[in-house]
Amino acid sequence: MPVTRRRLRMISQAVFDLTNLLALAALWSTSFLFVRIGVAEFGVVPMVALRVSIGATFLIALLIVRKGVKGKWRDSQRKLWPLFVLGVLNAAMPFCLFAYAVPALSVSLACVINATAPLWGALVAFLWLGDRPSIMRIAGIVLCFAGVTLMVGSQISATGSVADAAPCARTTALAAGAGLTATALLGIAANYTKRYLSDIDPLMIAAGSLVGASIVLLPLAAWAWPATPVSMRAWLAALALGVACTGVAYVLYFRLLNAGGPAQAMTATFVIPVFGILWDSLFLSLSISIWMIECCAIVLVGTVLATGLIERLRPQLS
Repeated sequence: MPVTRRRLRMISQAVFDLTNLLALAALWSTSFLFVRIGVAEFGVVPMVALRVSIGATFLIALLIVRKGVKGKWRDSQRKLWPLFVLGVLNAAMPFCLFAYAVPALSVSLACVINATAPLWGALVAFLWLGDRPSIMRIAGIVLCFAGVTLMVGSQISATGSVADAAPCARTTALAAGAGLTATALLGIAANYTKRYLSDIDPLMIAAGSLVGASIVLLPLAAWAWPATPVSMRAWLAALALGVACTGVAYVLYFRLLNAGGPAQAMTATFVIPVFGILWDSLFLSLSISIWMIECCAIVLVGTVLATGLIERLRPQLS
């Protein structure tokens, strides 16, 4: 009987974790849809400033209602500068780069590019922290870059008529480059967190970094604020980005991180392109080709190999 109860608890916990993972992937992938709406009226910097400041407010409110927040705040006071730097690397810069890139990319392609963040994390860990990659990880890096290149090429080839094909191709290439730069920054930020903020409460890291990003972006947003009135639709998109796709998503992410470690939390990144393809089909009426799905699969397999996820899980499965 005790064994049965234990198994039921394990099954319920696994179902709960899987639900959290799917919800996190859905929220992060949906953010690209809201970014499209918000950027069209707010512009890049004002929209991102709203996103991070709303997310920071949500997480600070959550911290206030949690017990022991005073002790966590005292611990974080020692790391105000690293938290500020993390806010720039992990939110302000990558969010702005993605906000610039997303209008020129399909949601599925943006999600695939986003899925390379763990790959950059592995590369930075090798160059900075001395984490030497295995042959399997190197093969994963090659596969990942090949998949992204093929998928970007397929979107470039699908651009308009011959007359406007060159400008569209240039715009797509620049947007893809901005997206990859954003994921590279996310990889740097993950290793920066490991190096300088590993002794701080994860939720405090999330809130503190978003406060740092807000400090950087709000003055720039005030300067670049749109001269014409912004519609309620764009305001709701910014609110959804801040509360759901940033605040709630961070809560789900750190819950997975605490429950199963980085490997389990990282799995959400691999599921995001699946939702991206679904959103393209449902909301943007884009046709999804077998070629796109194959390129997506190449990137996901490459990222799994490059991050060493299989190597970490192998002892647990044997």
